[in-house]
This record gives sequence, structure tokens and C-alpha cells, in this order.
Amino acid sequence: MRIALIGYGKMGHIIEDIALSRGHEVVCAIDKDNQQDWESDSFASADVAIEFTTPATAETNVRTAWRYGKPVVSGTTGWNAAALMEEGKQNGHVLVWKSNFSVGVNVMFDLNRILAEMLQNYPQYRPTITEIHHIHKLDKPSGTAKTLAEGITDVNKNAGEVSIDSIREGEVPGTHTVVWDSEEDTIKITHIAKGRRGFALGAVLEAEKIFKK
Repeated sequence: MRIALIGYGKMGHIIEDIALSRGHEVVCAIDKDNQQDWESDSFASADVAIEFTTPATAETNVRTAWRYGKPVVSGTTGWNAAALMEEGKQNGHVLVWKSNFSVGVNVMFDLNRILAEMLQNYPQYRPTITEIHHIHKLDKPSGTAKTLAEGITDVNKNAGEVSIDSIREGEVPGTHTVVWDSEEDTIKITHIAKGRRGFALGAVLEAEKIFKK
């Protein structure tokens, strides 16, 4: 599979390493300093584009990749990706976006919904979410925390609005904790990212799914 990277910061470099280790080819890496490469033969040869940039530039990047006929995997959070995905479906374009591509986090999403549904009949439990990230993260609360909150309210009508506490400190890759508290006891589920490789691997796995289709 031939991959074009859109965004070549820390995540872009890690995605490149993982893609190469899985036998893929990175044919192009577009960043703010080489925007002319959108029109390059290298970008034209790509099978899939993987986009990790900023909330302010993500939509423009996706639309530009679409203009050149490329399906996009985007891991940028803090923008209205859902609306663009729906638009893509209607117009024959492909955008796969998740608030977090980590395999472990997606398992947590499933566990979170199961737990919320199980506690539907026990209204004494009230949910809260805490997310901790590095000081460079632009969006607050994190997209992952929002997805967890939506997962709770989708299946548990007693939950109401779920409070999210966002903490920015040091170089923390990402820690998310869902707490269900009652007077009798407390239930917690936590995911702790050890680095950015889990996010990058998940994005490459999604690109592979697109390529196989």
C-alpha cells in the first residue's frame, strides 16, 4: 500500500515508522512548508492519505485530498469530522475518522457502553470522566472523552450530562478514566496510553482496511 502523510510532526513520523515496518511505502509527506506537493506525482500515486494535523486545518486537508481522489484516514480531533464524513458518503468520498484509533481505547469504548447499560437499573451510580493529556494538546476536552460521554448517554438515560474534567500536564500521551460513584462504592475503568504508537498503529490498520476494500 502506498501512503501519503498529511502532517509530518511527531505523529506523522511515528505513522511512517509503523507503516514501513508493516511493508507499506510512504510516498509523500505534506506539511505546512511543502504545500506544493499536493500536486506532485508522489501524492498522485498514493492509495490512501493519513491525516494528523490541527483542528483549524483538518477539513481543508481532507477536502484537498478528496479533490485528488484520495480516501482519507484522519485522527485530528477538535473539529466537526462527523458532518464531513456524512458529506463524503453522499458524494462518493471516503473519510474514516475516530476520536482515537488506539486498539485499547476502542475496546474501552465498548466496555464503557456495556457498563453504562448495565448500570441503567442502578440510578444511584453517577458517571464522571477525567482525561489527562500533554500541555501541547489543542482541544479540551479530548475527542476520546467526548466519545466516552456520548457512549454513556446513548445507553443510560439516567446519566444526564456527564461531567468531564480535563487536565493538561507535562508530556502525558493520554489517560482516560470513567468513574461511576455511589454512596456504597465506586467503579472505574481506565485506559493509559504509554505513547503515541497505539494511535499511529490504529490509523495504519484503518488505512489497510480501506485499501483491501
